[in-house]
Amino acid sequence: MAIEEVATSNAPQALGAYSQAVKANGFVFVSGQLGIDPETGELAGSTPAIQTHQAMKNIEAILKEAGSGLDKIVRATIYMQNAADFAQINDVYAKYVEGAVKPARVAFGSNVIPKPGAVVEIDAIAVQE
Repeated sequence: MAIEEVATSNAPQALGAYSQAVKANGFVFVSGQLGIDPETGELAGSTPAIQTHQAMKNIEAILKEAGSGLDKIVRATIYMQNAADFAQINDVYAKYVEGAVKPARVAFGSNVIPKPGAVVEIDAIAVQE
């Protein structure tokens, strides 16, 4: 089984010992994405909704590069700094996973996200097309 790195300039570059995503055995494993605008390298905004929108755009770009898409996500994890933001984050997330079968998902609150100002991080596992 080959493991292949996935990288695109349309999402924030990996800043540590990880890849934006890896492909293995017909799956794409997308690393946690923050609401960082890949053009500026800064958070797209301060609200949970804006950051969730950008994180999902980043996931979409990475999946596209991997030959997959948002409709192929089978599992997602949402990490929130504040669980009280869940409704706002969920409303935006739901707009990106509009397929007939929604991905399996888990969400955690009270997380310390290692980027000042970041309030949400989302990772995903998708199948390849």
